Amino acid sequence: MTLDVPRRILVLGTGGREHALAWKLAAETGVEQVVVAPGSAGIAATPGVRCVRVDPLNGAAVVALARAESIDLVVIGPEAPLAAGVADALEAADVPVFGPDASAARLESSKAFCHEIAEAAGVRMARARAFAGGPESVAAAVAFAQDLAASGVGIVLKADGLAGGKGVVVTDDLEQALALLPSFLADRPTDRPALVVEERLAGPEASVIAICDGEHALALPAARDHKRLGDGDEGPNTGGMGAYSPLPDLSDEDVAQVLATVHRPILAEMARRGMPFRGFLYAGLMLTPDGPVLLETNARLGDPEAQVILPQLGVDLARLLLAAARGALPVTPELLPAHEGAAVAIVLAAAGYPGDPRKGAAIEGIDAAVAQGALVFHAGTAASADGCFTSNGGRVLAVVGRADDLAAAREVAELAAHQVRWPGMQRRHDIALHVPARRIAAAAGVTS
Repeated sequence: MTLDVPRRILVLGTGGREHALAWKLAAETGVEQVVVAPGSAGIAATPGVRCVRVDPLNGAAVVALARAESIDLVVIGPEAPLAAGVADALEAADVPVFGPDASAARLESSKAFCHEIAEAAGVRMARARAFAGGPESVAAAVAFAQDLAASGVGIVLKADGLAGGKGVVVTDDLEQALALLPSFLADRPTDRPALVVEERLAGPEASVIAICDGEHALALPAARDHKRLGDGDEGPNTGGMGAYSPLPDLSDEDVAQVLATVHRPILAEMARRGMPFRGFLYAGLMLTPDGPVLLETNARLGDPEAQVILPQLGVDLARLLLAAARGALPVTPELLPAHEGAAVAIVLAAAGYPGDPRKGAAIEGIDAAVAQGALVFHAGTAASADGCFTSNGGRVLAVVGRADDLAAAREVAELAAHQVRWPGMQRRHDIALHVPARRIAAAAGVTS
């Protein structure tokens, strides 16, 4: 099947994921221009990319920009425009858009809805219950948390809504869970879920993200990100402090099984409900001894997973995204091919992250990192008057090393990240250092 190439593409967003998308799309054959709204000075420095200051949450403004720029395809990067219905506005204006409408984006914007869809689709998730806001829900939520603890498992508290990857508490301490639980329910509406309480599962995590057209799913290379702020998975949850791909403990056969048991059943259930999902369907998995279990779904590419997946992807992306937007994705290859080798991303974050990040610090060493052979994707930077970059967000840069294997890619990333500095910069030093070996998930009957 010959797929059309969108000549002019609009990417919505400002972060490292959007920089990686723009970098990948702009280099592909047949793509003439990538416009990013609003983008950043760092993204605008990418060859073939131009940034326009338009609010990505304003559907009417995005439609107007797409028409003014003769855009062939809009790719929505972050979750907030999806939840705000920007894809709905573009669809109504007959502008091809890759990204689900607001109803389908609830797979990410509501943890309770994700559990509901997974249960209806027969997709295995952790044992969980959802609780509406208000003080009257506290007793029931406490009782469920106590039941989980009595069965010998830890407890996960998840805010039911968009939280930038930071609205999660994972603990084996029941008293800590009970102390924090009321804060998830206070001052929240009483007519809809505010909190999901889950059992804590054990095992390494994995991200399997698929390009979906409402019915079919094609898997991108699998990746793993590191959510905790500090080395050894210590400290608070963040939006992600680093990632790597491929995963030695998740084979191609495993990924195909995940497509068959997670992505396609969810797509079928969403279509049955009249809300077909077209976009990146992110399956966050726990690789338990009993096989992969779904932890969460997202409605977009992961960040920082995108920064290692897209450099690894061995095919052009633009034509696949346009085909998916049209509901005409090819059914093969089921697993999109990847380049030989590996990629490792190290996120450099501002002081104060993930709480109140300090902005405005002058960044040194970006050019030196590139000279080490790394890719540097801008996640939260601004340009100063003298043309230098300053910190302008929580996660500021992602430094990506590529090499023949994970160990060598990690070395490239480490050496490059060491070149970059600013006052208070935070980073981890153990991304891809302890990579789980290939193992057998005996109870599930599959390798993983």
